[in-house]
Amino acid sequence: MTRFLQSGRRRDICVLLADEPRQAQALKSRLESHYDVRIDPKSFYGALDALENAGFVETRADGIHDVYHLTDSGQARLRDHLGWMLDHVEGVDGKDDADTGE
Repeated sequence: MTRFLQSGRRRDICVLLADEPRQAQALKSRLESHYDVRIDPKSFYGALDALENAGFVETRADGIHDVYHLTDSGQARLRDHLGWMLDHVEGVDGKDDADTGE
């Protein structure tokens, strides 16, 4: 995995952008709501810039606002990470073959 997705914040930004393109402030607000903490703007925009520089996120003008989109490369990286996670959390719900009698 590239170092640009080793940050949880960067991964979470990609997750939110996979759902739909968002303006920066809406994206930041969604993360703050999820984390239940205020995110320093410098840190947030640094994460967005790093994702954009890596080619995982792109900015498009939408009227007077910039909107962030996940690129094909960002989608592929996110899918790879999701697959890796699923490989490691199988049975995390506390049920396995022994619990179900199978």
